[in-house]
Amino acid sequence: MKRLLIAGLAITGGSLWVGELGAHGGTYRGPGDTVPPGAGGGGGGGPATGAPSGPATGGPSGPTTPGPTVPGQTGGTSAGAGTTTTTGVDVGPDLTAWSFWWEFNKEPFINLKAAIRSEVTTTGSGDFFLGQGETEQASDTLRPTTQQIRGQIVPALLSALEKETNNDIVTGCLIALAKIGEESAESGDNAFEKTISGFLKDGSQEISETAALSLGILASDNSIDLLEALARDSKLGQDAVGSTEVDPRSQAFAAYGLGLLGNRTGDPAVRSRVVAILTDLLPKAETMSRQDLAVACVISLGLTPLDPAPAATDADAEVSKDPTASLQAQIDFLLEFMLDENKNYMPRAHVPTAVARLMTGLNDEVYRQRIVDAILLPVDARKGKKFVQEVRQSCALALGLIGDADDDAIDVEIRNVLLKDVQGYQSQTRKFGLMSMAKVAARPGSGAKDLDKNRRELTDELVKNLRNSGGEDQWAIMALGVYGYTLGKNEEVPPASLSLQIRDSLGKAKSPDDIGAASVAAGLFGDPEAQETLLKLLGSTRDPVAQGYVALGLGMLNQKEAIQPIQEVLAEAEYKPELLQQAAIALGLLGSKETVGTLIDMLENAGSLASQAAAASALGFIGDRNSVEPLVEMLEDGDITDTARGFAAVALGIVADKEELPWNSKIAVDLNYRASTSTLNTLDGKGVLNIL
Repeated sequence: MKRLLIAGLAITGGSLWVGELGAHGGTYRGPGDTVPPGAGGGGGGGPATGAPSGPATGGPSGPTTPGPTVPGQTGGTSAGAGTTTTTGVDVGPDLTAWSFWWEFNKEPFINLKAAIRSEVTTTGSGDFFLGQGETEQASDTLRPTTQQIRGQIVPALLSALEKETNNDIVTGCLIALAKIGEESAESGDNAFEKTISGFLKDGSQEISETAALSLGILASDNSIDLLEALARDSKLGQDAVGSTEVDPRSQAFAAYGLGLLGNRTGDPAVRSRVVAILTDLLPKAETMSRQDLAVACVISLGLTPLDPAPAATDADAEVSKDPTASLQAQIDFLLEFMLDENKNYMPRAHVPTAVARLMTGLNDEVYRQRIVDAILLPVDARKGKKFVQEVRQSCALALGLIGDADDDAIDVEIRNVLLKDVQGYQSQTRKFGLMSMAKVAARPGSGAKDLDKNRRELTDELVKNLRNSGGEDQWAIMALGVYGYTLGKNEEVPPASLSLQIRDSLGKAKSPDDIGAASVAAGLFGDPEAQETLLKLLGSTRDPVAQGYVALGLGMLNQKEAIQPIQEVLAEAEYKPELLQQAAIALGLLGSKETVGTLIDMLENAGSLASQAAAASALGFIGDRNSVEPLVEMLEDGDITDTARGFAAVALGIVADKEELPWNSKIAVDLNYRASTSTLNTLDGKGVLNIL
C-alpha cells in the first residue's frame, strides 16, 4: 500500500517528526498527526513504553520510519496493571508536553469553520473574543452551496469510487462522503450507506475498516444493524466483509461507529440500542483481552447519553442494574467497571471522561455526588495510590469537566482536591490538574458568595506554577489562556492582571516550547496588546514548530495587521509542513482571501508528500466555496499523483462537512491520550484519530 508521508506534530527535541503513516484518506490534523499521534511538543525524552497493544492483524502494511513513542501504548498487560512504574532509558518526546494536549483539544477553541464562513467578522476591540469569536452572519456566507455539494462534489466522489482502486483515493472518498452525509429516504434507505457498505468486502483491510468507520461518521440510523454485526463478528458482519471472520480492527472501528451514530441520532430508541450493544460487548472484549474493542466501547458509551431517570431524593437510592434503563444506570455501569481493579487498566482509563461527558445532561445533584465520589477516589492522596496512573490521570481530567467555582460542597471538594491531592502525584496527573483548575475556575456555577475569591484560589496556583520547570510553566500559561478564553466566551472580562502575566511570559520566552505555549496562550486569552510581541517573534523565531504557534496566536487575536507577515511566512513554508499548516489556519482565522489559491498551488506542486498533506488538511479547514472547483479538478486529473488526488478528496470532505468541528474531535477532546490503543491513535497512522 502506498504510504502517505505525514507531518506528525510530534516534536522531538523541538523539531517536527515526519514519518510514513497509513493513508486512510489522509491523516488527522491533530491527534493523528502527532505523537500521541497528534500532539506536538518538544522537550526532553520521556520514559520508554512498550509496543502497541491490540489486534496484530489487518491494517495498512508497509515500511515505516522510526519515530517517537505513542503515549500509553503498552504491552498486553492484563487486569489492572498499568504503567505505574517505568524503567529504562529515556527515549522519544516528552509525552507530558503541553502541545500534546493542545493538538488533541484545539478544535473547539479554534472553531475555524465558524470563523471563515462569514464574510463579516466583528474585530478590533479588546472585547473581541478570540479569532473565531463573534461573527455577524452575512447573507452571503462562504460555505459551499447545496448545488456545489450535490452537483459537483458528491458526483466527483462517487465517480472516483466507481473507477479508482488506489487506497489513498478510495479511503479519502469514503470518509468524504460520510462527512457530507445524505438525508435518508422515508423507508430509511440511504444511498451513501449502500455505496460505503459495498467497500467492506474490499481486499484491502485499510479500505474495509475505513468503510466500517465511515458508516458511523455517516450516522444513518439504518446502519445500526450492520455496525452491530461488524462489532460482534456475527454472521451478518462476516457476510458483509466476505470472510469467515470480521478482522479485529474492523470490529473496533465499527464500535467507534456505533458511538458516532449514537451521538448524532435523534431517536432515543436507537441510542438505547447502541448502549445495549456496547454494554454487552465491553465486558466480553475485556475478558478476551481485546482491549482495542473494549476501549472503543467505553469511549462510544460516553458519546451516547440516554435519557435520565427522575432525580433521586435519597443518597442511597437504588439505581437499576440494567445499563439501558436510564442515564444514571448507564453511568453506574461504567463506574463499576472503572473501580474493578481486576479489569484491564486501558479501558478503565477512559471511563472518567466518558462519565463526565454523560453528566452534561444530568440534573440530579444526589446522583452527581455519587459520581464525583467515585472519580475522586483514584486521586485521593491516601486511597488513590492503589490505582494505576492512567486511571488517575483521567480522573484529574474529568474533574475539570465536572466542577465549578460556586459554594456547593461538592465543588469546594473538587477544588480542594485539585489544589492539594492532585498536585502531589506524577507529572502528567499534575499537568492535567492544572488544566482542570482553569476549567473549574472559569465555570461560575450558581450562588457563590465570593466568586472572585473562589476563582483566585485556582488562578493564583496557576500563576505560581509559571515559575516551575519541567514543562509545568508551559501547562500553567496554557491553562491561563483557556481560563481567559472561557470567560470571554461567557461574555465575562478576563482579569487584566492575568493578561499581564501571559504577556510577561511571552516577552521572556526563549526556548521553542516556551515561545509556542506563550503564543497560543496569548491568542486564547484574546489580549490584543500581545500582538506587537508576537509579530516580533514571528520574524525572529527560527524553529518552524514554534513559529507556527506564533502565527496561530496572531490568527486567534484576529488583528488584520498580521495578515501580510503571515502570508510571507506561508510563502516560504513549502518544505516546512508543520509551519505551513499553522500559518494557513492563522490566515483563515484572519479572513485572508488569497490563502486558498496559495494552498491549491502547493497541493498540486508540492515537492514532498508531507507538504501535500499539510496543504490538503489546511485547505480543507480554511477552504470555502471558491476552493471546490479546483479541488474537484484535481481529484479528476489522472495526470497528477494518486496521493495528491487522494488529498484533494480529503479536502473536499472537510470543506463540505455537515459538522462544524471534525468528526473525531468528539473523541479527541478531553481524551487521556496516554492510554492509546492501536485502533485509537498510533504513530503509523492507523487509528481513528489519525484520519482526516
